[in-house]
Amino acid sequence: MPPKANPAKLNPLQLRTLTLLQAIARIPGASGTTPEGDTAITQFPHAHGDHFHLGDATVRASDATGLENENVWNALARKGLIKCAWPDQIALTPDGIEYDTGTADQILHQGSGH
Repeated sequence: MPPKANPAKLNPLQLRTLTLLQAIARIPGASGTTPEGDTAITQFPHAHGDHFHLGDATVRASDATGLENENVWNALARKGLIKCAWPDQIALTPDGIEYDTGTADQILHQGSGH
């Protein structure tokens, strides 16, 4: 039987935010491993106009509102997917890195030509 989709029952904004954090964690130089084995995000992307770039993907700024939302950070932390100290530190737990959000293909737009 395949794993249950969205077992943590994340809402759409939480799913998008976790997807973006996972994508940031894969960018060389944008994250590091903590002594506890979590993946700390050390660099956030900067928007230009209505979008920003994550590696070779383009993301609409409207899909990234959770990156600056304390309630989203707290919800992801309660579910054990991140550890955070709003607004200064955020790290994905191993569960957060592995969580299948099912939204990457919807918000990480490849080959935009920007």
